[in-house]
Amino acid sequence: MEKKKVAVPLVCHGHSRPVVDLFYSPSHLMAFFLSVPVKDYVELALSYSSLVRNYSTPMLRNGETGDWIGTFEGHKGAVWSSCVDTNALRAASASADFSAKLWDALTGDELHSFEHKHIVRACAFSEDTHLLLTGGVEKILFIFDLNRLDAAPIEVGHSPGSVRTVAWLHSDQTILSSCSDTNGVRLWDLRSGKIFQTLETKLPVTSAEVSQDGRYITTADGSTVKFWDANHFGLVKSYNMPCNVESASLEPRHGNKFIAGGEDMRVHLFDFHTGEELGCNKGHHGPVHCVRFSPGGESYASGSEDGTIRIWQTGPVTCEENDPLPGNGPSRKVKAVADEVARKIESGLVIGKQGKTGERDKAVA
Repeated sequence: MEKKKVAVPLVCHGHSRPVVDLFYSPSHLMAFFLSVPVKDYVELALSYSSLVRNYSTPMLRNGETGDWIGTFEGHKGAVWSSCVDTNALRAASASADFSAKLWDALTGDELHSFEHKHIVRACAFSEDTHLLLTGGVEKILFIFDLNRLDAAPIEVGHSPGSVRTVAWLHSDQTILSSCSDTNGVRLWDLRSGKIFQTLETKLPVTSAEVSQDGRYITTADGSTVKFWDANHFGLVKSYNMPCNVESASLEPRHGNKFIAGGEDMRVHLFDFHTGEELGCNKGHHGPVHCVRFSPGGESYASGSEDGTIRIWQTGPVTCEENDPLPGNGPSRKVKAVADEVARKIESGLVIGKQGKTGERDKAVA
């Protein structure tokens, strides 16, 4: 009987609470991800670095190996969102402690705290890295000038509901936002401060992503993933998912695949053109709150209610279902990249104390 092949992810432990947000740095040379556990601390990852949102501390991890690089300490409440600027030099986080903080991504130092009057749910750097956009329960979009940290923010406009996601597009001339309690995605003209277009959805949008090439906006609402033309705002494709999904992401290099994760605890891989399911990755032990492709598209990460981040290969690393799984640790190629990052870190890119290395999952479902 033919043995079933299963995908083997790298598993990043160390979060004591659910991971609700992931952000990869846009830089291909130093790519990290920042992770945010809503019920713990924030984590930022570099080398395809991704930023992970945790309860009150963002964490930085190596986006290829999952190795922990450091944490950003200073928030006194849950961190709901995190991001890294285009050059991967600064990070930002949005928190339930009524503040958004600006961080030095290389040292972990807090550079500034932008005070708000209510919970801040989302933040995003402008493409030119000079501005920081925030939104939250105040139902107002704020723009902070990072060259004048003490200056009063610009109020773009009043949102019809509590802001859940924000993003920039059109060379920082347009702002995208969605609400926790209101359907649709709104597009704001930065010059007028007014909504000029609404992308209609049947349910509130839980995830909104602008593609790396600026062509598409990917949204998730209920059990539907939609792709919109980012320039003319027409609906390009809409696919029904096997369950309610909380997050979706389009493969950045070729745009031929997308991923989605939600309440069934799985990470689904689909063909962008046909909607055919190409893979279904099991392993999480709770709903999947966030999924993101790495900048090069060779892997993608998922964050879950179970407090782990899992990094999956787009061309999946597989093993026979009944065979022993590969030993812990990265492949030779990944190790070479990790060694290069380690040398850079030793030269000054150090945040925090000793961290833990991502492991191959020892219990693939």
